[in-house]
Amino acid sequence: MHNKYDAVVVGAGPNGLSAAIALAQSGEKTLLIEGAASVGGGTRTDELTLPGFHHDFCSAVHPTGILSPFWQQLPLNQFGLEWIPAKASVAHPLDEEEAVLLTQSVEETMTNLGPDGAAWASMVRPFVRRADELLADSLKPLGIPKSPFLLARFGIKALWPATTLAKWSFKGQRARALFAGCAAHSVLPLDMPFSSAIGLMFAVMGHVENWPVAKGGSQAIAQALASYFESLGGEIVVNTWIKSFDQLPEAKRYFFDTDPKQLASIAAAELPASYRRRLRSYNYGPGVFKLDYALNGSIPWRDPRCLQASTVHVGGTLAEIAASEKDAWKGRASDRPFIMVCQQSEFDTGRAPEGQHTGYAYCHVPQASKRDWTPYIEDQIERFAPGFKDLILARKTTTPQDFQSYNPNYVGGAITGGAADITQLFTRPVARINPYSTPNPKIFICSASTPPGGGVHGMCGYHAVRLALRN
Repeated sequence: MHNKYDAVVVGAGPNGLSAAIALAQSGEKTLLIEGAASVGGGTRTDELTLPGFHHDFCSAVHPTGILSPFWQQLPLNQFGLEWIPAKASVAHPLDEEEAVLLTQSVEETMTNLGPDGAAWASMVRPFVRRADELLADSLKPLGIPKSPFLLARFGIKALWPATTLAKWSFKGQRARALFAGCAAHSVLPLDMPFSSAIGLMFAVMGHVENWPVAKGGSQAIAQALASYFESLGGEIVVNTWIKSFDQLPEAKRYFFDTDPKQLASIAAAELPASYRRRLRSYNYGPGVFKLDYALNGSIPWRDPRCLQASTVHVGGTLAEIAASEKDAWKGRASDRPFIMVCQQSEFDTGRAPEGQHTGYAYCHVPQASKRDWTPYIEDQIERFAPGFKDLILARKTTTPQDFQSYNPNYVGGAITGGAADITQLFTRPVARINPYSTPNPKIFICSASTPPGGGVHGMCGYHAVRLALRN
């Protein structure tokens, strides 16, 4: 570590790494500091259960990663990143009937939806055809869009509650359930305005690319970003937790890939009290309870086509999913939680010993919940995959408190950078013309608590640097 830099980035999650790369590309002498022993934040992989079973600790499947407008410009394949696409993005099992599959082919997905197939195609096709333009305008802070009419067309649908849009658009439960599962990635009650935005975006991305996993684990994404940054002359320091601004070397600019509360604490002497109060009032939303499994075989879904998908949405009907997400938001316990199940080892065979598999399942829970959700998660999976429990060789439980201990950005187990409700969708972390700036012209925040929000895409870090250097 030298005494002086053009820029210092605190936190080496996907956004911190992306900010560091954007700075280095601009010729800035840049230092990236990470508290943990390795870079990555939520993009880390480890043997969490048994030897030979490689589990993604947080992020697992990466539609926004492969489609990130910034990362698509980077030579990450030259630094070891290989995307492995699934045969389908999503499988959504239902009781007493075959599962619904979301695949890259709109026509193939239509056949899964019966009489609602045409309505589904009508909803997604205008955006699938111009997905690059849509992603460029939506994965950025508020401003003048490059494709205003396309974004307005998307916004007309996105502003509605997911339950409303699903009921207006579709007559049957299959399409409604598929849309509800995609919308639940918003971590919002599905009867809340703008909860359709994420649902529609995830559906569109599923028709652009089958949602992939990173070969060898999500850690490969962080390693590729770090290696590319170092190839540009960047410097990385790990095992260095920053508690006070006084620990940092002199620099022209500082970028924090941290949650708002950490920024308020670390830079307390550098920021006015009024701004720090606004940072501390930030709403993080529900947390996450996660289970990682070592399995003695593939998950025995009642409909075996579910094994074609990298992600399985386990929760049943629109009404069931909406009730579960509402309970998490309202701080209530649900006995039938909506669950995201990921099946990385079905496509990346090196994740587990031959003939065996990893399992990954989490549900949204009330902020900082102390309840053991294990039996409820396993009962839900068993509901659609009889015999699942018999395959469990070992399990690793990660509670909301564990998530926060692992990464202080995950306050109360909230892994997406904070609630994306109407009060914070466009003004995260606080309302400012430049959302990444602070009252101190040398200090910026570039975490998932800034636009465009959660997801492994690096766009928060990229846009923070672009606006900082422009100004």
